[in-house]
Amino acid sequence: MSDSIYDISVNRINGDAASLADYRGKVVLVVNVASACGLTPQYAGLEKLYEDKQAEGLVVLGFPANDFGAQEPGSNEEIADFCTSKFSVQFPMFEKITVKGEGQHPLYRQLVAAQPQAQEKPGSDFRAKLAGYGITQEQPSDVLWNFEKFLISKNGRVVGRFAPDTTTDDAILKEAIERELRA
Repeated sequence: MSDSIYDISVNRINGDAASLADYRGKVVLVVNVASACGLTPQYAGLEKLYEDKQAEGLVVLGFPANDFGAQEPGSNEEIADFCTSKFSVQFPMFEKITVKGEGQHPLYRQLVAAQPQAQEKPGSDFRAKLAGYGITQEQPSDVLWNFEKFLISKNGRVVGRFAPDTTTDDAILKEAIERELRA
């Protein structure tokens, strides 16, 4: 495993090579996204957050994944088109990756190792709803579902992990982002 999150190679959704070093000195919110999920409308809030906080040093990074209910079946080109046409997404998007299990991308291996458990918003019943459909985590540290969020500080430290149903309007996420932007 890489010593630094900044050493991890990723590919932009158009196939261009990149790394998280491109975001050194910024607060980064990494989100595994999907186009055909009940949580897909979160794209709108993520884009608004990006637009509102970009000048303060926040960047949102979207990583499509088809690991949950085959809810991201499209090609990278189809995903990019969907994001721009349906939600006017301007924040950086990356190629589809695997975020759990066999073939887990090194980025998610490091994110999960740094923050093995997601913080749930008060009163959330999301985990119980998934369990009602027979969906549970194989490992307690596995990403639970689409739209789980990881917060990375300006110095590249993973400082937070938030459950999929935590939106950009929820106080626990807003406060964590503000704290990191002020640091």
